[in-house]
Amino acid sequence: MSLDGHARTRGLSRFLPSRADYSGLRQSWRTDVLAGITVGIVALPLALAFGVSSGVGAEAGLITAIVAGLVAAVMGGSHVQVSGPTGAMVVVLAPVVAVHGTGSVALVSLLAGLLVCALGISGLGRAVAFIPWPVVEGFTLGIAAIIFLQQVPLATGTAGIPGHNTLLAAIEAASGAAAPTVLLTLALVAGVAVVMVLVQKLFRALPASLIAVLLTTAAAEVLRLDVPRIGALPHSLAAPSVPAVDVASLGSLAMPAVAIACLAAIESLLSARVAAGLAGPDGTPSGAYSPDRELTGQGLASIAAGLFGGMPATGAIARTAVNVRSGAKTRLSAVVHAAVLLGIVYLAAGLVSRIPLAALGGVLMVTAVRMVSRRTVAAILRSTHSDAAVFVLTAIITVAFDLIVAIQIGLAAAAFFTLRKFASLSAVEREEISGPAIDGDEHIAVFRLDGAMFFGAAERVLQEISQVKDIQVAIIRLSQLRMLDATGAHALVEVISALELRGITVLLKGVQPDHLALVTNVGVIRSLRHHKHLFSDLPAAIEHARSHVRRNAASASA
Repeated sequence: MSLDGHARTRGLSRFLPSRADYSGLRQSWRTDVLAGITVGIVALPLALAFGVSSGVGAEAGLITAIVAGLVAAVMGGSHVQVSGPTGAMVVVLAPVVAVHGTGSVALVSLLAGLLVCALGISGLGRAVAFIPWPVVEGFTLGIAAIIFLQQVPLATGTAGIPGHNTLLAAIEAASGAAAPTVLLTLALVAGVAVVMVLVQKLFRALPASLIAVLLTTAAAEVLRLDVPRIGALPHSLAAPSVPAVDVASLGSLAMPAVAIACLAAIESLLSARVAAGLAGPDGTPSGAYSPDRELTGQGLASIAAGLFGGMPATGAIARTAVNVRSGAKTRLSAVVHAAVLLGIVYLAAGLVSRIPLAALGGVLMVTAVRMVSRRTVAAILRSTHSDAAVFVLTAIITVAFDLIVAIQIGLAAAAFFTLRKFASLSAVEREEISGPAIDGDEHIAVFRLDGAMFFGAAERVLQEISQVKDIQVAIIRLSQLRMLDATGAHALVEVISALELRGITVLLKGVQPDHLALVTNVGVIRSLRHHKHLFSDLPAAIEHARSHVRRNAASASA
């Protein structure tokens, strides 16, 4: 095999499963299995609800949780990520279903999955590393708030309103709650919370959420509580098939597929990144992940879900958080989660249908609260005003609008504050000529540019230098300039041209090698009166400036 062939093989191998994916399995398999069972039970009502809310149907949501959850667990880049249908995806899918019908979802899943795979293979998964910490933590806080608010209908025994803003839906659900149902469901939620907290403190090795669900379900059965339950489940899964491709509608589905692919990529990567920092019951974080492999794994998961008649999938932070908090260490837990859901469909649909929805809501409410680190929030709020503002803004936008808008606005705000910080660090200082002064030095001005000369600071630097008066020669020192872009170089051209038009000779000193090509291409060197007005050391530039002053004085006296 050629060197190129070996390189391609090594490059593809990073997207494939390996033995390293299950390192430590001998020590953690018990907690992995228990975590998978817990997540499977928690994921069940969510999968059904998201399928119904999107308009595709409960079965499609369940298929996605099983098929996509299994494929992403094996092929994805995170050891603890749990994938499936999510609330954010429902918001994008609902209009597609309304316009193109339920049959279009499988095709959209295939198209979006192919796009997400392409993003991963192209290496764009690493771009998530450029998302600032305050944006990630603000996103996490917002997601935690959404997860908590999404459980209000379950906690109050009311029916949620699909498509409504999460906060408004929670308020409507709370206002529509009626006794005695709301008292019973709130008691179940409180019971779940108490059991989870006590088990977590007293028996850290046990799956607190699973025990809480089992105990509250048993209590509801013994006391014959009249509360909403999971209800009837589908008893079979559809066989895989390639969805029909309608060339006429393919063009109209392209843009929704792109939007879904972007959402799947961003949500999955952020979920994996958040999960990497979450600590399990033993207090240790879940560890690193491969962003590019995560994208290819999520893309393959959506493709597989589409073939089975499901919907696009993403990494689900709620289920992932439950997985980590339950002690998961390897991919086995996510595989077990998919197996549990599959087993429930065929073996235990009747038993699981008796679980109170309020119990599951309580598990997710406790999980949402635990997702937020008070120490992290306090650290960000105590950092800088700009970082605190980005953190709060991202969290608010996540709750008020949606995840994509929150990420966009958070990144834009972070970029704005960063550029403003860079601009504030940029300065132009007028220096005194070192050494003994001689006649004519008052007609020479030495300016030192510091920091960055880029589009955010160029205009201010231009104004400060252009306002100088009563000089014949201006020396502009560039040796302390750390950053220069095309706008900054163009501003230098304008400064030099403006000064030269006023009869002021401009000398440049200390153009850095990294900037030489830029200032040459933009025309900075051409704007000088003479190509020899470019110097590498200050004494030579000062001596040349003095020669110009002496020459001007001689011309004036002649």
